[in-house]
Parts: sequence; structure tokens; C-alpha cells
Amino acid sequence: MSQKFQELINSEKPVLIDFFATWCGPCKVQSSVLNTVKENVGDLARIVKIDVDQFPAIAAEYGVRGVPTLAVFQNGNLLWKESGVHDVNTLTNLLQNFANQSN
Repeated sequence: MSQKFQELINSEKPVLIDFFATWCGPCKVQSSVLNTVKENVGDLARIVKIDVDQFPAIAAEYGVRGVPTLAVFQNGNLLWKESGVHDVNTLTNLLQNFANQSN
């Protein structure tokens, strides 16, 4: 998975990683928010969910201590990371800004 993860975050498009756990209530809220964000940003960015219980090494590597934690990568670089639930507008604007900076 780690090799695949590296390929994923090396994308020229921004990639939002949602570090989540199946038992986490706020993660379910964040997941529905991300569905709307995906509709808003379309092909400008990718959104990928990573279960911290299935991939603890990746979560540890990026200092994920609580869920949900969202992180945005582009060209292999971590551009932004925050824990907690975020709203549709904040995440949509964030991804659009990163996508526009690369053009």
C-alpha cells in the first residue's frame, strides 16, 4: 500500500486524503461532506479515504493521531493537514485554490 500511496500523492492534481475509522461518528459526517466536495471540484482534485485501522503505518508516517484527519498532497508534498470535521465550502475552496496554483 505504501508504494501505491506514494504514487497517489505524487499526482499533479491535489489529492485530499481522508484518514478515517469505521467506528468514528464524526468520520461519517465528514464522509457525506466529502461526497458534496467531490461533486463541487469534479476532476480538479481527487479524494481518497484511508482507514487508519487497516493502514496504521501510513497514518503514523503522517502523524495522524485523531480521526477524521484530512490532508492535501500535490506532487508528493503535504500542503495542508488538519484534524476534525470540515465543511463543504472550506474544503471546496481549499482544493480549488491548490488546483489553480498548479495551472
